[in-house]
Amino acid sequence: MARYDFDWVDAFSAHAFGGNGCAVVHEGAHLPEAVCTAYVRETSLVECTFTGPSQVADVKVRYFLASREIPFAGHPTIATVAAMRDRGLIAGESITLETGAGIVPVRLDGDLIEMTQVAPEFGPFADPAQVAAAVSLPVEAIVGRPQKVSTGLPFCITVLKDRAALEAAELNLEALAALGKSLGADGIDMMEPFLVTLEGATAEGDTFSRLLMAPPSPPEDPFTGSATGAMASYLWRHGLMDKAEFTAEQGHGMGRPGQARVARVGPADAIEGVRVAGEGFVLMRGTVDLPDTV
Repeated sequence: MARYDFDWVDAFSAHAFGGNGCAVVHEGAHLPEAVCTAYVRETSLVECTFTGPSQVADVKVRYFLASREIPFAGHPTIATVAAMRDRGLIAGESITLETGAGIVPVRLDGDLIEMTQVAPEFGPFADPAQVAAAVSLPVEAIVGRPQKVSTGLPFCITVLKDRAALEAAELNLEALAALGKSLGADGIDMMEPFLVTLEGATAEGDTFSRLLMAPPSPPEDPFTGSATGAMASYLWRHGLMDKAEFTAEQGHGMGRPGQARVARVGPADAIEGVRVAGEGFVLMRGTVDLPDTV
């Protein structure tokens, strides 16, 4: 049993109880997956991070769901850097993170924390009828063709015609499993459709999104930074977003409003990376005693 410092951060929010929470366990990157996933389940959060030394970047970050380790996640990246900054662990206005998806550069711009996600990978298109079934909507609610897109973590990006459709969506696990299989996912893990409308939740927003999640994760993610990068890439690639920089919103229907500034690196037809920026509010600080095995 060893004791670790941790910070609980609300990412993509400047205020307590907004955006998406993430617990950051400092110097715990050496812990085994079973311990880290058990910790996520204990917190009831969607994801947590564990940091440690790196030979190729300023810090190593490992990302965990309640079920498994994943290579990268957006809101935990914002949370990790916010926690490190709050503890005085960052010198200067930039830091590099070693992640399972590669080196992620992060820039601190006042209160904003800006990560540059890797160039998007565009995978297969999904059958709109399969996607509609997975989220319990009529196929007419879907605009265009949903597509598997990744800027470090894959999502099925799905544009909906209006906010009413977005709010009506409900996950159908059986149909979701079929969708995931068609897109090459391992079971239903991390292939939930990322639903987006081309209108903000507030007057400041350009898009409003939801991510409904399968067990053992909580039923909905308040703000999904990695999916936001993939979503932005899809919109630019298919001519649905004219702005090279826009404001993405998520979580308002859950009472956890979150907001990100999203910017393109390179032209729309040859995107080199996606900058996703948001604030992080450190809500709790403390220590946690974790075993070496579960």
